[in-house]
Amino acid sequence: MTAKTPMPRTFLKVWAASGVSSFGDGVYLSSLPLLAASLTRDPVLLSVVSAAALLPWLFFGLIGGALVDRWDRRRTMWMTDAARAALLFGAVGAAAAGWIGIPMLIVVAILLGTGQIFFETAAASYLPELLGRDPLVLKRANSRLRGTMEVTDRFVGPPAGAALFTLGRTIPLLTDAVSFLVSSLLIRSLPAGPPKARAPKGSLLKDARAGAAYLMRDPLLLGLSLRPALGNLAFSAGTAVFVLFAQEELHLGPAGYGLLLSTEAIGGVLGSMLTSRLSDRLGIGGGLILTAALLTAAQVSIGLAESPLVAGVAMALRAAALGCTIVLAASVRQSIVPDELMGRVTAAGRLMALGAAPIGALLGGWLATVAGLRAPYLIGAAFLVASTLVSLTMTTNRKIEAALLKAELSRREAATESAAGVA
Repeated sequence: MTAKTPMPRTFLKVWAASGVSSFGDGVYLSSLPLLAASLTRDPVLLSVVSAAALLPWLFFGLIGGALVDRWDRRRTMWMTDAARAALLFGAVGAAAAGWIGIPMLIVVAILLGTGQIFFETAAASYLPELLGRDPLVLKRANSRLRGTMEVTDRFVGPPAGAALFTLGRTIPLLTDAVSFLVSSLLIRSLPAGPPKARAPKGSLLKDARAGAAYLMRDPLLLGLSLRPALGNLAFSAGTAVFVLFAQEELHLGPAGYGLLLSTEAIGGVLGSMLTSRLSDRLGIGGGLILTAALLTAAQVSIGLAESPLVAGVAMALRAAALGCTIVLAASVRQSIVPDELMGRVTAAGRLMALGAAPIGALLGGWLATVAGLRAPYLIGAAFLVASTLVSLTMTTNRKIEAALLKAELSRREAATESAAGVA
């Protein structure tokens, strides 16, 4: 399959499922902080709610990756989304019974985060299983998925969530539940994948450690994981208190808050559209270096912004750079990691990246309390400076090209040995 060959129908279903689910996530993104802020004005409690969805990665991320490598990835995806839909339907019922409160929101966020481990790890592993390991094809597919997510998750979903919140504070949760249900049905309609030839057996902890060790021994994969880890420290510090920043520093109401969140979609879509052109001109490594520098500049600009317009432009720039980074890094990882390790290596990288997010969220709540609502952005930018140094030393064009060549040669050798064995 070349870059200009139409994507298979099976990918179109995955694409549609991703779009539907991302819309629900966008609704949830803007409505959960509003719901939490209607229950408390304590920055620390708000940061705990924000961090709760990411905490499962710290305690269960590696085991989740090991399980995904043992299970059928399509089945894992649809069953996980079905379970998340049931959870949110139950949360709406609990809220209707008058049980809503910060503790309930924390529990729901933790359970949704646990589902995220299975779904996102399986999805990242399923894409090369579906499309093959050609980095051009994977980059194209990841660009489509990322661009659609930016439109639905960042542009359409947040203002819809804010609007739905004004109609009833549990309506956004109901909308997200329906989106998970639709996604589950779409993925379930895909044909079953081939049985696993070498599914890991034995100790889950041993299998999980093998995936983490593979990542830690590979400087390129380690660099691709350190980038989002440092970024999440910075981004989560600001996100944890962003609803208060928007209300008290930028003087926005619920509708304005949702619109400000949606400005990220403009940059995110632009970033996903320009990813291929950027990597063709600068190389994947050069693109990663440029986006790291842009992320730093954007984060500082948000922290200094005095008006929603300036903040919106900076958020759009940040989203564009982040979108490019995610597409480029994912495409490289999916091209070079062996299939039998894909779930575990993906989970190890996600653990490193998302494990930093709760720390950043709690740091942001503390910084906002002791130094003001701008401090999480300005101090957090130091982590983005460090991520730029990682790109300059660990994910250069030379190192990425060498890794892609090595992976391609390994696949050819394996194919040759397999053909010889059959003969």
